Formats: sequence, C-alpha cells, structure tokens
Amino acid sequence: MRRHRNVKIVATLGPASDSGDIIAAMFRAGADVFRLNMSHGSHAEIAARHQRVREVEAETCRPICILADLQGPKLRCGHFADGQEELASGDVFRFDLDPAAGTGSRVCLPHPEIFAALSPGSRLLVNDGQIRLRVDACSADFANCRVEVGGLISDRKGVHVPDAVLPVRALSEKDRHDLEFACSIGVDWLALSFVQRPEDLDEARELVAGRAAIMAKIEKPAAVDVFDGILANADGIMVARGDLGVELPVQNVPPIQKRLVRASRNAGKPVVVATQMLESMTAAPVPTRAEVSDVATAIYEGADAVMLSAESATGDHPVEAVKMMNDVAIEVERDAIYRQVIEASRSAERSTVADAITVAARRVAETTDIKVICCFTHSGTTAALAARERPKVPIIALTPLKSTARRLGIVWGLHCVLTDVLYRFKQAVVNAARAARDGGFADSEDRIVVTAGIPFNTTGSTNILRVAPADERRILKGDEG
Repeated sequence: MRRHRNVKIVATLGPASDSGDIIAAMFRAGADVFRLNMSHGSHAEIAARHQRVREVEAETCRPICILADLQGPKLRCGHFADGQEELASGDVFRFDLDPAAGTGSRVCLPHPEIFAALSPGSRLLVNDGQIRLRVDACSADFANCRVEVGGLISDRKGVHVPDAVLPVRALSEKDRHDLEFACSIGVDWLALSFVQRPEDLDEARELVAGRAAIMAKIEKPAAVDVFDGILANADGIMVARGDLGVELPVQNVPPIQKRLVRASRNAGKPVVVATQMLESMTAAPVPTRAEVSDVATAIYEGADAVMLSAESATGDHPVEAVKMMNDVAIEVERDAIYRQVIEASRSAERSTVADAITVAARRVAETTDIKVICCFTHSGTTAALAARERPKVPIIALTPLKSTARRLGIVWGLHCVLTDVLYRFKQAVVNAARAARDGGFADSEDRIVVTAGIPFNTTGSTNILRVAPADERRILKGDEG
C-alpha cells in the first residue's frame, strides 16, 4: 500500500482502538506507526495490542513500526485530609516530607530529590501548571512557598519543577520493568520520558542492548538547554509539547519546536511532533481550524512524523482522526510553498562518502527524469541519510532485515520493502527495479536511482550510485541506454 505523502502518522492505541478491525482501519486510513502508551493498560493488554498490529502487518505484507512510550518518573504530592483544598493567590503553602494528611497550609511531597534541587525563587507548578507557587525558603525536607496562581489542589496531583535539573533518573523502577517487557514482545522504538541530560539515555541504551531504537522525549526546559548533546546520544526525538507548555511559557513552545525539528533533520534523525494535534477530535468528528493549522505547521517544518494521542486511544473517532491527519498532510505537501520551505531549510553540511552519495542521488533525481530513489540498507543509516535530503521523488528503502524495515517506518518519505540477502550489486539493481514497479512508483520505461554499499550487508558502507531502467530484463541484458 503506497502512501501519497512523506510525513508519517503515529497513532496511539487504547480502549477506543483495541480491536483488530479498528487497527486495520486506522492503517488503511493512513497510520504508519502505532504507539503503545506504557502509562495505561496492563502488560497483557499492551501485548494484545502489539499482536493485533503484527496481524495487520502480516495481512498487508507491509512492515509496520511500533513505538512503546515509557511513563517516566511521576512526581506527585501526597493526600489531603479532605481530599482537596482551595489555594488562593498570596497564600503561604508548605511542602514537606511529613506523611501526615495535607491541610489548607501544607501537604507531603514525598520526593527529597525535589527539595535537594530547590532554592529561594524556584517555581513549583501543580496540576499541569494550573497552580503556581514560588519558593520563599527551603531546606532538605521542606519548601515554604507563596501562591502566585491559586486553584484547587487535590490528592496525588503532579508537581513540576521547571527551574532546576532534578537528581532523578529518567527510568523509574516501573520503566525498567516496562522496558524489558516492551523489548521482549518486539517493539521497534522506545520513547524515553523525563530526559534532562544526555547521560539519561545511557542506562536505557544498556538495558535495551540493541533490541530497539531509542527516542528521547523533549518535555523539560533542562533538555532544551542541552539539546545538542541529547540529539547526539539518541536515535530519534519526540517534541512533547504538552509538558513543555507546562514548564515553559506557552509562547516559547513554537520557536523551540521549530529549532528542535530543524536540528533533528540536519542530524538525519527522525523527529516526531506530539501532543494535542487534533485534540478536539477526541469528542468531535472534525477538528478546529487552529488544530489543522498546527498539524500543517509541523509538516511544513519537515517533521518526520506527527502524532495522535487521546484522539486515537480514547476518542470517539479514532479512524476519522487518522484520515483527517492524512488528508491534511497530502494537501500541505501538494503546496508549492511546502517544497520551497523544505529546500530553504536543508543543511549544506555533509562530510562522508555516504553523505555525498545521498546528496548526489537527490540531485540526479531532481535534475533528470528519475521516478524514485532506491537505497539498500542494512542498519537503516543509508535510508535515513536519503530521507534527510527530503528529495522531491519517493524513496524506497530495501533491506533484508525485518527489524530495520520496521524501525524505518517512522522516517520521512521512506517506503520500506523487505528483500532477500544480496551479494552482488547487479542483483540489487534488479530487485530495486522490481520493487519500483510493484509499488507503482515507476513503469518499465522509466529510470530509477539505486544507492548501495560494497561490500553488501555491511553497515555504513554506502559508496555507489547507479541510474538504471525500472525493467530488470534490460538490466540483465545490459541494455540500459
């Protein structure tokens, strides 16, 4: 099934999209990647969703990417004697380590690591930032605060600390358990929450042991400050705008999104824009105009993928939400301004032989009558480099490894095809021609570009480019004029 767009669509699975029929319908409507949210559902429920996706994959004979999103540490206040309290602006309120039930003047905050990071003037945000407090005085076991923006505080509400790097690991005990489970069932990507520094990825990398690619979720101001290091240490990036918008002024989020997308593109690493993209479709059959514009903005920026969360997991219209996102993507990519924006934002910094080959493939395809770029890849690096160039023509990524084909499903513009293990370049060209025709990308009279590495089946060996007919009979005869 060929997609007539380049940006990929990530759809979150949940109670509204549990059945095989709904998952298949979402795939037909345009979902390329299915997200398993480890914050919700038992391991048995998540394993069943994973299995249903793999059944759709088998039925459609197309590799499908699955992403497991780890919950991350959750910092929450304790319980209140009356369940909740109303805080007014100007009130004095205390957080401490005393496990006694909370009152209108204090509550337990059972996280000594928060107190260790606070200083006078630090902000504390409660209940997704609806309540805002400023620290007047603090020590290792308490923080006396002044309420700046009041509201209703109740049991176990989340607490954010935007002004400090917390001495907290990105992986909680639950996350480690979930990580091993997700790898054991065979997910392709793991999204890591609560990333604050590049080193936060090291533990996950060791535990994953190559079984999945690692995506760093950028949801904290500290991560934005050291983004270049995180990008270098991650396989992909998710711009988690919901939490960013809690800990940062909301007007800061759009320029940060643009900067992170641009940097990820230049690094050749997939970047997903997430959170509240078509939020109103959780209940409504059509999105707001503002939401459509938001999705379009991410596509114009050249993001690899855009993501649906509650819209497809718990909403009333999961299939319609996917179709809407698909329709918006197709329309945006038809716009002449889209191509202008993509080309104006392309980085010129390239340094390796593989870089040179993929740049040359794009230029040959765009200056001659080439229908498709076909790249043979073992680890996925060659295909990712081809996608980084954001060419005008489609890209077919051919690989003998199902794991590679699945992981590449989240990357901009890649149509992933499984092929036999090949040992000669001529075999590769023949397979590329066949794939181009079978996928409806070219006719036998057309020409294609083929990139590969000699020796075959060696990671990072891309060193050859060839223009060939999309007709294996002519290739085998040597008639390629």
